[in-house]
Amino acid sequence: MKIEKYQIQAGEKLKVFEFVSVGIKGKITKIVQFTPTNYKDLYNLGFGDKKGENDIIDDTIVSNNGDSEKVLATVVSILFVFLENNKKAMVYVSGSSESRTRLYRMGISKYFSEVKDNFDIFGELESGWEYFNTNKDYEAFIIRKKRK
Repeated sequence: MKIEKYQIQAGEKLKVFEFVSVGIKGKITKIVQFTPTNYKDLYNLGFGDKKGENDIIDDTIVSNNGDSEKVLATVVSILFVFLENNKKAMVYVSGSSESRTRLYRMGISKYFSEVKDNFDIFGELESGWEYFNTNKDYEAFIIRKKRK
């Protein structure tokens, strides 16, 4: 993605990342965290505003800081770093609400042509998982580094 990104700060195990969103509401620290699930090589992506000093993620806040494109590009760059360092990993992504999941779908759709060469993206329907289609609404997503 050729969009400007924020500088990221990575935790020592490359599972937690922070960056600072700078916009109309000031500086807001964001956290992206990859948490292992009960399924082998499947991680949940947590994303939101940093709450307190204990790296707690608040994924319900709507920041509206006027920099959503730059924030999305930064999260995608973090996903690249995580998947490059965890080659077998798959990442589960779902919003904390239907509207947030819809925003994720819109972001994936907007930049799909740029990321499809690097990532396999799957969407979850009521009937199961399928390769991502920009014209469908999904309940969640799984993203993995393209396997060659």
